[in-house]
Formats: sequence, structure tokens, C-alpha cells
Amino acid sequence: MTYNIKKAAVLGSGVMGSGIAAHLANIGIPTLLLDIAPKELTQEEEAKGLSLEHPAVRNRIVNGALQKLLKQKPAPLTSKKNLSLLTVGNFEDDLGKLKDVDWIIEVVVENLSIKQSLYEKIDAVRTPGTIISSNTSGISINAMAEGRSDDFQKHFLGTHFFNPPRYLKLLEVIPANTTAPEVVSFMKTFGEDVLGKGVVLAKDTPNFIANRIGTYGLLVTLQEMLKGGYSVGEVDSVTGPLIGRPKSATFRTLDVVGLDTFIHVAKNVYDQTTGDEQQVFAVPEFLQKMVTNGWLGAKSGQGFFLKQGKEIHEIDPATLTYSPAKKLKTPSIEMAKQTRGLANKVKALTYAKDRTGELLWGIFAPTLLYSAQLHGEIADDIVAIDNAMKWGFGWQQGPFEIWDAIGVKDSVAKMEAEGREVPAFVKEMLANGFETFYTELDGDLAYYDGSQYVKVPVNEKEINLKRYKKKHGVIKSNTGASLIDLGDGIALLEFHSQSNAIGLDIIQMINFAVDEVEANYKGLVIGNQGKNFCVGANLGMILVEAQDDNIFELDFVIKAFQDAMQKIKYSRKPVVAAPFAMTLGGGAEVCLPAAHIQATMETYMGLVEVGVGLIPGGGGNKALYQKFLKGLPNGVEVDYQHIANKVFETIAMAKVSTSGEEARENNFLNFADGISVNPDHQLYDAKQAALALYEAGYQPPVPTKVPVVGASGYGTLLIGAQGMFESGFISEHDLKIAKKLAYVIAGGKVPYGTLVDEQYLLNLEREAFLSLVADPLSQQRMQHMLLKGKPLRN
Repeated sequence: MTYNIKKAAVLGSGVMGSGIAAHLANIGIPTLLLDIAPKELTQEEEAKGLSLEHPAVRNRIVNGALQKLLKQKPAPLTSKKNLSLLTVGNFEDDLGKLKDVDWIIEVVVENLSIKQSLYEKIDAVRTPGTIISSNTSGISINAMAEGRSDDFQKHFLGTHFFNPPRYLKLLEVIPANTTAPEVVSFMKTFGEDVLGKGVVLAKDTPNFIANRIGTYGLLVTLQEMLKGGYSVGEVDSVTGPLIGRPKSATFRTLDVVGLDTFIHVAKNVYDQTTGDEQQVFAVPEFLQKMVTNGWLGAKSGQGFFLKQGKEIHEIDPATLTYSPAKKLKTPSIEMAKQTRGLANKVKALTYAKDRTGELLWGIFAPTLLYSAQLHGEIADDIVAIDNAMKWGFGWQQGPFEIWDAIGVKDSVAKMEAEGREVPAFVKEMLANGFETFYTELDGDLAYYDGSQYVKVPVNEKEINLKRYKKKHGVIKSNTGASLIDLGDGIALLEFHSQSNAIGLDIIQMINFAVDEVEANYKGLVIGNQGKNFCVGANLGMILVEAQDDNIFELDFVIKAFQDAMQKIKYSRKPVVAAPFAMTLGGGAEVCLPAAHIQATMETYMGLVEVGVGLIPGGGGNKALYQKFLKGLPNGVEVDYQHIANKVFETIAMAKVSTSGEEARENNFLNFADGISVNPDHQLYDAKQAALALYEAGYQPPVPTKVPVVGASGYGTLLIGAQGMFESGFISEHDLKIAKKLAYVIAGGKVPYGTLVDEQYLLNLEREAFLSLVADPLSQQRMQHMLLKGKPLRN
């Protein structure tokens, strides 16, 4: 049987259920969201004279959940328009509608009998072949399936999303003993290719993979803190980015999760385990007291941390009083900051002969041993365990990758010397002459499967640039960028300067890349796999030149940047830009002239130069204005002033999209540009887009003159800015920047509707940019951004 999910239903509209429904809507799947019908009227409903039978009352809970979706931070929806894909209902009136959906996801309260009762009703109305899954975080999948029809059991499995579903990559797929293999296979592929998730296959064990090991690691950390006399803040200062973990580290993470939720998850494993393992999942008494006091973390305003004024205070577990948060300061931390590479940092810290080393060894040793002990029980291979921790908890290295980093042989010797029990799986690996869990085979990543190294299976749509370059080499490279042959006649230009900031080195490689592709390739993709696509031009270089009064030098660089952008636009072969995460200033300017943009769901794009006292200088003003014009139908009378106003507002307010979809709404993307839901597939999707354009007989755009609003439009643009200045909303220097920007977008003081060529607009833009660069107040703004990382209002 072939499966195709065109329509879904989510049962349960709490934070998790509504979040999953929002994620489905974000990717274009119409979704029915159901919850219970209220048993009592609210005072407002009584005042309106409504009865319990009124539709507004019966669907009150779900409608309330939809309203929360619009207010939640971070936003569950990539665009408010996606709300139109969600239909509401309740379990009493609307279960019959489940016959029309292809996937039913149950997200009701974590209670086995309630879930089973709901499944009985679903079984009576669903169409045979419909997939049913539970988002449970710990109840047995097999137990839930008991007593249901054969077709239900064949199509039932666990699909455990992590919160928030839009942003967290992990999806644990947990088959029951009765689940048809083709259903499991379909859900894994669908999860990766359509939902955009990192999918791991987990076994039906308490809390599955990530929560089982993550909870164990958090409780071990708690116990080490109490045993070693560390403070909450000291532990967090070591267990965050320093060792490749999120900024929220340990206790801030618990505050975000909620202490009551964490205790519930820990209790789930405690109730289903025995002996030493069970003891680790016994929650410390002081944590229980915090929950009794209502100190649940972020949602109650205090937990392990409490904000007092501008200062962050930490709790003392012994007295439950708060004092200013402390950081651990040891020689090894200072040394680690100078050490290159995460693996080297982790190794140095773990074996350090100071309080940092003692703490980390005390956390790592039991967690690594526990992960190895569960190998085969919670998942079939170490890759699933490592990926679950990376995708669900934000670790940069999974447990077995950490083990490789600190050295398996040395760490096992130390563990055994301390009387710790090392699982046979690890001892056999070492005895058979294998000293790492991971290695390389023919340039591909391979893992130890219990007897030998086998290649890690990879979705064909996943291109790992680091590994790809190692295997296939590069065409040409300099300090800022590399040109790579992606195969099938497509080349890739990868930025790899500091923060992917654009300097002369990248500009040179853009020129070389376009020439090389025009001569020898079918198309070019501009993309990379850094933290961000590109956060703009090299601001430090611009400031140094400006302070040295090297305006002639800057004029040369900005002209070269503008010319390179025009080269992208008029390339005879298609250029596809692949922006993701922060795509700001010059990063957005690289994308705007491309033949096609293949963004990701999480692309945060904007021209933000006004924040540092400048305006876009690489052609961004012209390119955004033209992007607006490009979407207009032929033969229709157009109000160019309205377009100029929108472009001016977008750039003057430094608007940054909060998603790829919002980038489209802000006109950085047009209707034909693409959005990859799975960021790991973006380069593959961009390559396919470039090939499709080539195969369709791509022709570059023909240079045309641009209609501008001229002098009258310039005056109109200034009215709003002047009003904001006179009302005290913006400073005199803000007004100066706004005037320069208005002049460029208006096309100078020519008559309304004048057709000007692109170079004329680029010259205006460059002159305005250079005059602002030379201004001491703009230089102060640039310096402040470089030193403090935030805009200065002067």
C-alpha cells in the first residue's frame, strides 16, 4: 500500500497538540484540531445567553488554543495566514470527520486509560489504512494498541515531537510490535522529507531515547552539584556552550522545561526501573519542595534562577534562598577558551585536575556508561542515540561522540580503576582492536555496530559540505570562500570567512565563480552550512577604512560589491541563492539578484544597515524595489509611490523576517522562490532548482530601465520621517539617514515616472552610503555594534 498524507487531524489542543497542528499548517497540510467539549459555561458565555450546545461554547477550548498560537513566543506559525489551514472541532461532535484524514495524531493527557478510550472511538470512525500515532513522551506504545482492530494496530505507532515542534529537530518514531514495516518506513521518510525533522527509530521503552538519557544526565548533574558543593550558577557556567551544549546549560534548561514537567518525566522512568538505575531517577527532596512552593521555573517567574532587577540570582539547594549567580573559575576553563575544536576542549576539561575536571568527569562517566548500557535496548545503534541527544537536547556531540573525543581507551581504564562497571559492548569493541565508536570508510562516516564498522545511512537529499569537500576536493578557494563541484553540472560557492562576512576575498570568488560556471557548468548555488548564511559586509573593515579616511578605498570595495551583484543577476547560467538563519544586510543583497532563492523555513532575512548608521550599499535598495516591481502584472496602472513607500519602510525600519514565509511576505522572496522545510535538504533542493532552470532553457533577464517616483515621491517619503523626528521617536541622525535612503529609493530629484537605468540607481546608493560612512555619528554606531553587538541610538 502506498501512503500519502494530504490531510491530518490532531486530537488534543494543549501546547504540544496546537504546536504540532501549527507545524503541519506551516508545511501546507490542512489539519483538523479537536479537543473536549466544555461541561460548564464561563461567566462571559452566560452573560451572552449561550447554552452548552452553542458551537462557540463547544469549540471554546480549541478556539482558545488557536488564539494562543498567535501570541506565543517563539511563534509556532511561520505566517499568521497559516491559521486558515486549521479547522476546529470537538470529540463529541466531530470525531466522524476523522474518516476524511490520512493521519491522526493523538496528543491528549498522559493517561493510558484515557488514550485507550479515545482510540476505541477512533477505531469506529477511521477509514482503514489511515495512520494513527501518539505523541506520548513515555507511555508504552504496545499497551496503547491493545484491544484495537487489526487494521488499527497495523497502522499505529508513536511519533514523539519535541517542544516547540516548529523549532526542535527531533522526531522519535516508535513502532509497536504490530506496526506494519511499510508504515514505519513511510513515517521515517515523511518525517524527514515533508515534516523536515531528524528522525530516529526508538524502541518501546520508558521515555524512549532522548528523554531517557537527557533526564538521567540532568539528575546525575544535580547529584554531582550536591556532592561536590557546586552552586547552580557554577554548574551552568561549565555545562553550556563551553562543552557544546545550549546556552541554557543544565538548570536554565530545567527552568524552561518546568520543574513539574521534569519531575513527571523522571517519575515515569523511576516507576519502570529497579536497583541502581532507579535510584538515579529518584528526584532530590529540595526539588520536590521547590515544586510544592510553586517555584516551577520560567512559567512561574522563579525556579533555579530568579531575576531581581537586572541581576540574575541562583537558588541555594540547602536553604532554598537566592543570592547573585556565580560562575566557576578554574585554570582549565581559561585554557579551554584558547583550545581549538570542541573535541579538544572537552578532552582537556574532562581530565583537568581541578574542580571543572572533577565536575565534568562526574557527569560524563556515568552518562556515557548509561548510554552504552542502553545500546540495543532503547535503539538499535549508537547513531540513533547520538542523533536523539543532538536533535532533541541541542548537544553538539552525542554520548558516543563525546566518548570518542575524550578517548575510549583512556576513559575506560579510568572508569574501571574507579570500580565503575563498563558494559560488555564497549569492552568487546576495545578487545577487538576498535578504539573509536566512529571512523571513516571511503570518505564516509561509519560507526561501530557491535562487530564491525558500517557506514551511517544518509538520506540522499542530505549534503554534508565538510565531508563532501574532503571526499571531492574544491575547484578554487581563498580565505573567504570556496567553489565546489556539486556534481550533475552544478557548482557551489561556499562562504567561510569569519561570521561569513563579505569582504574583497568573497567578492573575488563571486566573480570567479560566475565566470567558471558560465564557461563550464549548468548553474551555480550560493550556500553554506555555517551558523548563519551571512550577517552582512565586513563591518570592522569598513569602520577601519572610514576612520582612516580611506573613502576612495571604500568606494572601490562598494563598487566591486555592486558589480559582483550585477554579475550574479545577469549570469548566463542560473544562480540559486540558499539563505538560512541570519541573512542580513550584504547577505540579503547576495540573494536578491539571484535567478531563484531556495530559503529554509527558518530564514531571517532583512536589510538592516540603518542599525549601524548606514543604508544598503551593495545594490540592496534597487534590488528590493525591483523585486516588488517584478511581481506586478503587465498592462496594469501602477502606483509606484506605494511601492517606494513599502521599500522605504522595510529598509528604514530594518525589518527582518521571522521565517522564510515572512521573507516572502516582505517581498525578499517571490511566489516562485522555494522554502526547504528540512534545512539538511536545502543544498540538494537548491541544486535541483538550478538544474530545473537550466533544463528549462534559462535566459538571464534583459537589462531594463526602472520607473522611479522622483522629486515628488522623495517629498512624500520624507513626510513620515519628519513627523517621527518631530514627535521624538527618532534622532536627528536617524532623520539624516532616512533622507539619504529616501533620495536613493526615489531615484533623486527627477520627475515622477522617469525611467532610469540600474547603474544610475547604484551610483546614488553608493554616494549615499559613502557619505554616511564618513559621518562620525555613523562611525560611533558601527563601533558600538562591533563592541556591544547591539544598535546605538545617537
